[in-house]
Amino acid sequence: MAKYIFVTGGVLSSLGKGIFSASLAKLLKSYGSNVSLMKIDPYLNCDAGTLNPFEHGEVFVTQDGFECDLDIGNYERYLDVFAKKEQNLMMGSVYKSIIEKERHGDYLGKTIQLIPHATNEIKSRIKQAAKTTNCQILIIEIGGTVGDIESDVVLEAARQMKFEEEAENVSFFHLALVPTITTGEVKTKPIQHSTKSLLSRGITPDFLVARCDKPLTNSAKEKIAVFCNVREENVLHSPTVFSIYQLPYVLAEQQVHSKLSKRMNFELSENSTDKWAPLIEKQKQLSKEKQEVRIAVIGKYATSKDAYMSVFESLEHCAINCNVKLVADLIDSESLEKGKTNLEDYDGILVPGGFGGRGVEGKIQSVKYARENQVPYLGICYGLQIAIIESARNLLNYFDANSTEIDQNTTHPVIDILPEQKSIGNLGGTMRLGGFDVAITPNTLAHSLYHSEKIFKRFRHRYEINPEYVSEFTKSGWIFSGKDPVRTIMKIGELNGHPFFVGTQAHPEFDSRLDNPEPLYLGFVNAAKEYKNKKIKNERQP
Repeated sequence: MAKYIFVTGGVLSSLGKGIFSASLAKLLKSYGSNVSLMKIDPYLNCDAGTLNPFEHGEVFVTQDGFECDLDIGNYERYLDVFAKKEQNLMMGSVYKSIIEKERHGDYLGKTIQLIPHATNEIKSRIKQAAKTTNCQILIIEIGGTVGDIESDVVLEAARQMKFEEEAENVSFFHLALVPTITTGEVKTKPIQHSTKSLLSRGITPDFLVARCDKPLTNSAKEKIAVFCNVREENVLHSPTVFSIYQLPYVLAEQQVHSKLSKRMNFELSENSTDKWAPLIEKQKQLSKEKQEVRIAVIGKYATSKDAYMSVFESLEHCAINCNVKLVADLIDSESLEKGKTNLEDYDGILVPGGFGGRGVEGKIQSVKYARENQVPYLGICYGLQIAIIESARNLLNYFDANSTEIDQNTTHPVIDILPEQKSIGNLGGTMRLGGFDVAITPNTLAHSLYHSEKIFKRFRHRYEINPEYVSEFTKSGWIFSGKDPVRTIMKIGELNGHPFFVGTQAHPEFDSRLDNPEPLYLGFVNAAKEYKNKKIKNERQP
């Protein structure tokens, strides 16, 4: 039987429950436990596909084609696994399932209520996630904060599991803010009130985790333990660290794995060899370097890097591998349109995935700059489509070339909707989603990076390069080095005669790991490093 660890949060959101949960899983895995993770979001959405990236960050896509919360990406990166759709539950799908069963007559004669129907559905989904991932221990992160009205039914389901399962099979971690005020004093009242709110819902946490700037003092731990009904040795801290990948080591120093093993009665093996420690140390050393490689990420959600989290994580993984200090800036594409930003100080330009027409002309400007000035360029999904539009306008002289997503009346629709998407009305969960094979052409840049004639990458798109224009782009210098093995979908394109100008319809950033950077991103960062070195060399010449 699986064991279940629930992680709840208090005081405010975005404290790092996802990073904590992933770090806890990483720690337990390093001691031999078969562990997996699940995220429950209380929103009434059925998946993350229609959520606003400004508010919720990027939409992560599993290989089996589910649009999910960005924390699933953290789970994959920390455990080096590929997540399943069952590992992200949004409450809209729970309510939708209940209503469908009621309409079908499954509950005939019964009054449908949150308890037991919604709670039973949640518990069933949790157990299914454990079964699907075939894990010994499932860590369930409950989104939002204790006290959010929409979270109450999820907490009630967790409370019920505490009493339905064997006592040793369910544990609760509660993470809450312990701020340091301007006088330097640590304040424990927020975590006290947050824990009180959790207790009022019938849940007594087994462990409290203080999200703080620095490790807690013994007196602070003692105070929290007394007021929150938790043993002092089970009051933990999750301090601000240099790298998020340090947190498993911080938890190990607090013997969290040993305390959990004793509490839940499972065995630990000897700590397995871990590749992260030297990489984190290298990252620290690189941060002290004066010379830096600068990457401009041109996005429309320019107020938060979370909207492109996997992109920035992938770049950081590659920087460590390339032995460079990387500065990756998120540039507002609309500021480029208004002439408020220039790209002269950057050694590489990346246009990530996106949708819609807002800020698109700024992205096209950035592509043109990279192409004309021999600056390394990487286009991801929409970034490939933008590069094709720019080439159509400035190499083929199709001055009104565009995507039909942006301009239905363009006379040169170089980007057009996928044929199977034309009859689809609903927006949620209907794109071309998940993992697909990509056939790589030998003797191309893509082949030199992947060292294979077939790769498997994840996709999330409705539009593609219009196959009617492929021959014209080929004549203008484009090489389509990655294609669908069966259909005429161009998946990777590279521009001949440029040191590094590549676009892919896929999202390869989802596959990057700290100790195993994604090859296309790695090639891009290496090219940016070479561009920087060449620029320095030219500046030094008389």
